[in-house]
Amino acid sequence: MPSPTASEPAKALFAARRLSDQNRAEMRAIFDRAIKLAERDHLRLRVPHEVNPNHKLRGMHYHYRPEIFLQLQGRTDFRFPREGFELLPDEVCVVPAGVPHGEIVHGEPARAFRNLVAGFYNNTLSLHFAHEAQPHRPDIEVIEFFDAPNLDVFLTLTNAIAHTHASQGPARTAVLKGMLIALLGLFRNIVETGSGQLNNDLGKVFQAKCLVREQFANADLSVQGIADMLGCSADYLSHLFRTETRERLTHYMQRIRINGAVLALETTVLTVSEIAYASGFADPSYFTRVFKQHKGMTPLIYRAQLMAHRNLPELQPKTVYFDRLDFTHGAPTEATAGEPSGRS
Repeated sequence: MPSPTASEPAKALFAARRLSDQNRAEMRAIFDRAIKLAERDHLRLRVPHEVNPNHKLRGMHYHYRPEIFLQLQGRTDFRFPREGFELLPDEVCVVPAGVPHGEIVHGEPARAFRNLVAGFYNNTLSLHFAHEAQPHRPDIEVIEFFDAPNLDVFLTLTNAIAHTHASQGPARTAVLKGMLIALLGLFRNIVETGSGQLNNDLGKVFQAKCLVREQFANADLSVQGIADMLGCSADYLSHLFRTETRERLTHYMQRIRINGAVLALETTVLTVSEIAYASGFADPSYFTRVFKQHKGMTPLIYRAQLMAHRNLPELQPKTVYFDRLDFTHGAPTEATAGEPSGRS
């Protein structure tokens, strides 16, 4: 079987220029302006409905983590399974994880299409400017990858924005505004303080990581195929990858695929076989064996335990203190004379 070739997104990642000092300054200014617009309620938020996540639809794609689009110039026509809308300048779109979508972009007579896109990986986030590389098709103009040890904070905020947008709580507008400003501020800070260490690791190791993250659903992806794409031998790439990361490339590929499968088990109703195929495993039985090696249990048991934990009632209401649990359920704790009870 011939080795798989790099997909268009992967080629764009490799060909795109890294952010220059001027690009960084522009990005900081964009986030500063977006924060001010959000504070004045002038930054419109668009979020599609979450329906049938992680389904493959013609002309659409999805990611296991959310994406954020900030429109700068022109417009983006988004298509989703049961809706569509156009994103205009000074509007931001949050596409929840697993939601299939397609994009058609349009420039203006005097201003070309341009937007700023945020993506999330494992302990890494990316920010890139997109332009209209081909008629109505966006592509990466310049990109930066940032090491994000606090990636869970970015993801929690982004997911909470999507969830709150779909709710009807009495303080919905205020909550959305606060979370959006906080998220924009985090992006602004990482552009300011990001060290660019990942760019020093671009080389073949970083490109291999990008290919695995971008193509982990491709069952034909292999060490030999990745080496062919990067123009080196499989032995050289394997040695280089293990030297730089202290992990075998084959193990890394399995780990990324299993991480994607775990997310699908936690957030979708897809069957184990469907998740296996979507995670790059041609054989569901082999997927089950690999999953058990990584997680210590089969996918079915993992999902069953997860559901049992979610459905477990709180048998004893409690108050959690830094040094103890209090099960008195609101009753004052006994304290010696003159000593505070510990409750406020």
